Amino acid sequence: MLALLGTLTIVILLTAILTKRMSPLSALIAIPGLASLIGGFGVKTAGFMLHGIQGVAGVAGMFVFAILFFGIMTDAGMLNPIIDGILRAVGSNPTRIVMGTALLALLVHLDGSGAVTFLVTVPVMLPLYDRLGIDKRVLACAASLAAGVNFLPWTGPMIRASASLHLPVAAIFDPLIPVQLAGLAFVFAITWWLGRKESRRLGFDVAARQSDSSAPVRPRPARFAVNLLLTVAIVAGMTAFKLEPVAVFMVGVVLALQINYPGLDAQRERINAHAQAALMMAGILFAAGAFTGIMKDSGMLDAMAKSAIRFAPPGAGRHLPFVLGLVSMPLSVLFDPDSFYFGVLPVLTQTAAKFGVAPVQMAQAAMVGMHTTGFPVSPLTPAPFLLVGLAGIEFRDHQKFTLPFLLAASVCMTLVCVTIGIFPV
Repeated sequence: MLALLGTLTIVILLTAILTKRMSPLSALIAIPGLASLIGGFGVKTAGFMLHGIQGVAGVAGMFVFAILFFGIMTDAGMLNPIIDGILRAVGSNPTRIVMGTALLALLVHLDGSGAVTFLVTVPVMLPLYDRLGIDKRVLACAASLAAGVNFLPWTGPMIRASASLHLPVAAIFDPLIPVQLAGLAFVFAITWWLGRKESRRLGFDVAARQSDSSAPVRPRPARFAVNLLLTVAIVAGMTAFKLEPVAVFMVGVVLALQINYPGLDAQRERINAHAQAALMMAGILFAAGAFTGIMKDSGMLDAMAKSAIRFAPPGAGRHLPFVLGLVSMPLSVLFDPDSFYFGVLPVLTQTAAKFGVAPVQMAQAAMVGMHTTGFPVSPLTPAPFLLVGLAGIEFRDHQKFTLPFLLAASVCMTLVCVTIGIFPV
């Protein structure tokens, strides 16, 4: 009963969002809430929601202040010299710009954080996309592909897989190095194609588009150096020094306002200018937290996992790594990382072991999609909501545009695993 209820909840949720019948905020609250009531949990539903909200409170706070910080930096004109420099380096060629977006995201994601990757990549590249008229969904897609394929030994999925199956990280990762290289080649091939497509659509009418672009609100060109140093310090605080992101961005917002817009009226004006985006982001994240809390605490996610294993065809055991590799990316929209890696993967691994499949192969199968290529479009993780919020696009539009490319990347890497003998077929 719970497994069926959970599956229907997620199917109806995604359908409501993708068909634009409901906003993501409304769907994330109403649909799982109703499912919990149907499941007989009654007033416990409120407790489930609160537990889930508590889990994302720190992340929501970080996103709110991140939006304010980068909004203020953009208003102050800090990104203008950077954009001009990028334009001089790559010209007005959308192909180079889109591929450069993927390269920037790939480099930033070396720290393993999807949120930091989007926080750095999108604010830097978005004004350039706006200036040239490039589709912002392409920006989100390029950043998602680069971050999704970049499953390094210190990233969350790798650490979870290692811990849940008691395997050394090197045993999982080292054989996957050629697979990741193939995935990266796929990423740059796709971003080249997307850039070429945008080039044809725009017709390189860049001069006209640049002349139409408006100047930032109250730019502060004389304060470029100090603003850049502040931004570098913010990013370094989160990555190199592992400081709490919400605290870092709260301090950053205060300093950004004092440096660029001293005075109560000016500060109120800048906060109000970005308050709508920040409030919408906070609302969606709290709604996502409530959704996750209901699905986990009600037992629906656990029941779905057990049912999926129970109904697996007996003859499929030997092929489980290959099958898991193919479906691991879509599973990211059904399970949050902890539920899958600590709940589902160990059971799948035990089942596969009966057919002579090594645990490391199951871990590697999960790596090619489960909250690697899958996390940028999953409603169960906060980072994609940050991505779409910063890019100024709808979550459902991002999912529709980007999901096929992420799925293709996952399938490509799975086939490479088969070709080089990592997965048995």
